[in-house]
Amino acid sequence: MTTQQTPAPTIDQDRLMAFVFRAVEEVGATLNTALVVLGDELGYYRTLAEHGPLTAAELAERTSTAEPYAREWCHAQAAGGFIELDEASGRFTLPAEHAVALTDPSSPAYLPGLFQIALGTVADAGRLAEAARRGTGVGWHEHGDDVIDGCERFFAPSYQAYLVDAWLPAAELDEDLRRGIRVADIGCGHGASTVLMAQAFPQSRFVGSDYHEPSIEVARRRAEDAGVGANTTFETSLAAEAGGEGFDLVTTFDALHDMGDPDGAARHVNRLLADGGRWLIVEPMAGDAPQDNFNPVGRAYYGFSTLLCTPASLSQEGAAAIGTQAGPARVREIVTGAGFTSCETVATTPFHRVMLARRSG
Repeated sequence: MTTQQTPAPTIDQDRLMAFVFRAVEEVGATLNTALVVLGDELGYYRTLAEHGPLTAAELAERTSTAEPYAREWCHAQAAGGFIELDEASGRFTLPAEHAVALTDPSSPAYLPGLFQIALGTVADAGRLAEAARRGTGVGWHEHGDDVIDGCERFFAPSYQAYLVDAWLPAAELDEDLRRGIRVADIGCGHGASTVLMAQAFPQSRFVGSDYHEPSIEVARRRAEDAGVGANTTFETSLAAEAGGEGFDLVTTFDALHDMGDPDGAARHVNRLLADGGRWLIVEPMAGDAPQDNFNPVGRAYYGFSTLLCTPASLSQEGAAAIGTQAGPARVREIVTGAGFTSCETVATTPFHRVMLARRSG
């Protein structure tokens, strides 16, 4: 008996080489993640923004670093279009627009934290092959400082820019917060969101919670430094075990998709809230269908989902692993399944979707 073999596909050499060069560009982008983190740490971007244009030697002198490192870093950054080289003078310039994204932590376009969390995520990726084979996870607490600190550095500028001035008014929560209500901020991490709300609304009382004790310790220090210790407390707990009752508002910022049991967490949020209470859910920007997310932001979030967020969920009881790009329909399904009467989008940014859920009563 003979078997018919499938004929080998005809290879389009132009298409092959186009892909090869695209792949080389991907490797350059991967290496550039470390170069951006290095440039941020050594002060290269800030120095170019404040004192440029500079030669590599001048940059090295101003940052007290070795000239060969500054020289090769500048060449790599110029090759990638992050800085510009004037061939006549040999000086490098950081364009003003790039300076906003790379040196201004008050801007929602600030990016060093994104590169930092990406670098930490890639550095920790070696353990994932075995986890994928076993169907196990890697917990948030198992990652290094670049992941945990980079996460806050990436998300905090957006919270600073939008939370108080845009998201809370869009959800019609700002007036109640000014009068004074009780708020539980679940999955608060270093407390960036909690502290911002406590500063803006001193008549309200805030309880931040996270299962990661080192992050809670940082949050407590941040609250004291910001002068909001009187109306802010923090506790170490899982989302489904956060304490208290009768809250007027519960918030979760970029946390629901990381949970092992988001359905159980949603039911617990319902129990925490008073009648008529509300739940503000901020999640990474996503559409419902995978192809809705086939864009630069969605691609980055799918990468984090594979390497960071999905393993975090799989490390917990429940292991739901809904993914970073779960989309509003999946979030609404979780929320309404927990007994909330509605869950609607109230605001969006390029990186976030903000949804408001209402408890009956």
